[in-house]
Amino acid sequence: MIDYVSKGRLSVAKILADFVDQEALPGTGVDGAAFWSGLERIVDVLGPENRALLAKRDALQAEIDAWHRANRGKPHDPVAYRAFLEGIGYLVPEGPDFTIDTTGVDDEIASMAGPQLVVPVSNARMALNAANARWGSLYDALYVSDAIPEDGGAARGAAYNPVRGARVVTQVREWLDAFLPIENLKGPRSHGEVLAYTIEVGTLIFDVGDTEPRAYLSDSAQFLGYQGDPLNPSAILLEHNGLGIELRFDRNNPVGAAHAAGLSDVHVEAALTTIIDFEDATAAVDPEDKVACYRNWLGLMKGTLEATIETARGSKVRRLAEDRVYRLPDAGEASVPGRSLMLVRNVGHLMSDASVLDSSSAPAPEGILDALVTSLIGLHDLKETGALRNSREKAIYIVKPKMHGPEEVAFADKLFAMTEDVLGLPRNTLKMGLMDEERRTSANLKECIRAAKSRVFFINTGFLDRTGDEIHTSMEAGPVIRKAEMPATRWIKAYENRNVDIGIACGLPGRAQIGKGMWAKPDMMAAMLAEKIAHPEAGASTAWVPSPIAATLHAVHYHLVDVGARQAAIAGRQRASLDDLLTPPLADRPNWSSEDIQRELENNAQGILGYVVRWIDQGIGCSKVPDINNIGLMEDRATLRISSQHMANWLHHGVVSEAQIIETMQRMAAVVDQQNAGDPAYRPMALDFDSSIAFAAALDLVLKGREQPNGYTEPILHARRIEAKARDSAAG
Repeated sequence: MIDYVSKGRLSVAKILADFVDQEALPGTGVDGAAFWSGLERIVDVLGPENRALLAKRDALQAEIDAWHRANRGKPHDPVAYRAFLEGIGYLVPEGPDFTIDTTGVDDEIASMAGPQLVVPVSNARMALNAANARWGSLYDALYVSDAIPEDGGAARGAAYNPVRGARVVTQVREWLDAFLPIENLKGPRSHGEVLAYTIEVGTLIFDVGDTEPRAYLSDSAQFLGYQGDPLNPSAILLEHNGLGIELRFDRNNPVGAAHAAGLSDVHVEAALTTIIDFEDATAAVDPEDKVACYRNWLGLMKGTLEATIETARGSKVRRLAEDRVYRLPDAGEASVPGRSLMLVRNVGHLMSDASVLDSSSAPAPEGILDALVTSLIGLHDLKETGALRNSREKAIYIVKPKMHGPEEVAFADKLFAMTEDVLGLPRNTLKMGLMDEERRTSANLKECIRAAKSRVFFINTGFLDRTGDEIHTSMEAGPVIRKAEMPATRWIKAYENRNVDIGIACGLPGRAQIGKGMWAKPDMMAAMLAEKIAHPEAGASTAWVPSPIAATLHAVHYHLVDVGARQAAIAGRQRASLDDLLTPPLADRPNWSSEDIQRELENNAQGILGYVVRWIDQGIGCSKVPDINNIGLMEDRATLRISSQHMANWLHHGVVSEAQIIETMQRMAAVVDQQNAGDPAYRPMALDFDSSIAFAAALDLVLKGREQPNGYTEPILHARRIEAKARDSAAG
């Protein structure tokens, strides 16, 4: 049972009220009574609007379902389909060209291009690791990952392997020669030739040890500063494509001792921004969970969050990294950020939260609560109540997910404005990131951006949720293609290109990020280095990566590609086709073998079960789940939405039967149990299917998937997690 206290006409969970009153409000200058009355006013005004928007989603989906049932089996008619969507208001008229006028945006968003991390706010250790991933060691990232082959004696192991280390040094040297070219009177020289790095009269000098020993940067402006003695520096800061590269020197280090100039490491500016996630990566279902998430966000904004890490050498306390301070080439000092610029992803418009009950005792929209509380907490950064700064422009960056069309963006804009009024913030202090992950938003993206044109700091393509929504929207049209075929479809290609086309046309370069989706294979860094360069080449100024190591390696792509130049080149191309975007990914007279169908079921079932069992039984919202080939994939609610909707679609159209799904899920549950056998907190499913709440949740997501609002997984997951917590509480 939730213990409530009265705040005006609201009933607020006592644990939340105490957190806000005793921890979040002090230091912000916001009066407690004004905060709670402001929340009450927003809930009263916007609560009914929120519900009406959700009802419109359902009404539009019902009309689309009826259209597809009436036209099932006929060739897709893009002209007729577009006219139908316009007629029901799913597609809105596109207005004249415009440019966003967002101001007060930090350089990490407005003018720099680099990787972006997404991390659950509920996990303090992961949040700190991500925030501290602003800088990463290229040597470490290459050494510990598969980016460097293990053949020829270069295997990874517990002890340092000099053969592997030499390969790492060679690879980094090649990148340094490309990004920081040096030359003397004889022409280009290599960093591999350098015997010493020194600073003389504000100039960086490279001793290459021949008849012309002094070499210089080809572009002297790349030298930004240094640490230590200018004739024997401990670190040198340089820049390429707007990103920092730090050379570190330590002859007591095994790598430095083997280098003629004592170069022991190369750090690169990696995760420029990090999304601290309250949504898909987090499992928060009650006031206790919610307050724990808010408390971690408060610790990040005040710079006080800590996490104890157990290592082979004992316990270690992790904190936010300090800024890095350098001596300037001529005189004086300057600091550069030591941490990612932290953005906060609130939940979408769908869910309500029993942490706050409105005047009629109904749970308030969770998105309203998130907007007000996370912004209140963000005030600590703006008011500088802690020692560390997040936004130097004094902005609060809120990523808003799962919005459907311009009306819902306009609603979020109104919510942000009312929140600013409650907190006494100037208009547009709260910036808005638009997740372009729902079909109705993709198809109306220009008007979605217009609806928040003074707040937009970010648009992002999200292949995972966008695919889940595509399957659900087209559920009645027919059986969809296999998941592995989705990336090659017309609609996906149009989606990825249109997002960039429209973002550039609306003036985002120089003011906002254009983002791309996640690399979901955290153990496959060699493949990532080969493939993910496609994102900056597509004109994206940021893209998601699953770990600090991945951020460090993906940063190389932003040195290899000048994103600003790519955006300028793309700006003149014809916008990708809306009709292609609206083409359902249907299987044309599918002729799959029974083995193909079963393999697809097993792959989906394993991903669903492996993720859901941790969500339900342990409250883990994001995890690495082995797939059917035992490759670890990052899974969250977006991947779950695809797999569950895919199975629901095949069930609905008779590709598979309910009995086949249940049998497959039971068999794969035993596989997942075995994969998790080493986890002492794991609760097996296959020992007793009837008593496994996690297994029941996984089945619900498929067997009841067609009736879930827009195919979302949250309603089932939340209900089942609450059930599991009650079970565990009763068991003590």
